Amino acid sequence: MSMSDESQEPSLLRVARQGEEESPVEALNLGKRVRELRKARNWTLEQAAQKAGLARSTLSKIENEQMSPTFEAVQKLAQGLDISVPQLFTPPKTSRTMARRAITRSGEGLPHPTKTYEHEILATDLRGKQMLPYRAVVRARSIDDFDGWVRHDGEEFLYVLSGIVEFYTEFYAPIRLRRGDSAYYDAAMGHNVISVSEDDAVILWVTSTP
Repeated sequence: MSMSDESQEPSLLRVARQGEEESPVEALNLGKRVRELRKARNWTLEQAAQKAGLARSTLSKIENEQMSPTFEAVQKLAQGLDISVPQLFTPPKTSRTMARRAITRSGEGLPHPTKTYEHEILATDLRGKQMLPYRAVVRARSIDDFDGWVRHDGEEFLYVLSGIVEFYTEFYAPIRLRRGDSAYYDAAMGHNVISVSEDDAVILWVTSTP
């Protein structure tokens, strides 16, 4: 079997994202961003201007969007705020508690069977998740049961709930994992899991959704 070919299994990420809408990206208001960073440090306009090596009036105009700063002024702002220039232009993540929660009762996840795994996708009522949790019964008993490597975007965490698995990866020797063992890896690296215990192993997978 050629392990260079990608698996033909349907993508769990694709299944989980069905029906999800992408959130619009808000344009960054630099003046507002500078003001928020200054106030987060409890600095007055005068203090921030001194740290950045700018005139107080210049900083005031930047914060109020009355002038566009030169690149030199942007560099001074970043240095004065003790952040990098890219961080200055990165919109802050919301500090508001989203209060999101999802409960999935045993056996009530979204089933997604393949010829090698019986997946149960969890927390399906939450949209726009940044990670995809799912439980899987490992039906594969040989690496030859796969059409090739499984690979996809993001990072992945594997935790063995029961049984014993053999974990194959593209750049490492196979390793056996037992109940309570785990692995964290780059999901773009080819990977496959087979059961080697008497009963089919059960694992918890958590995949990032970039």
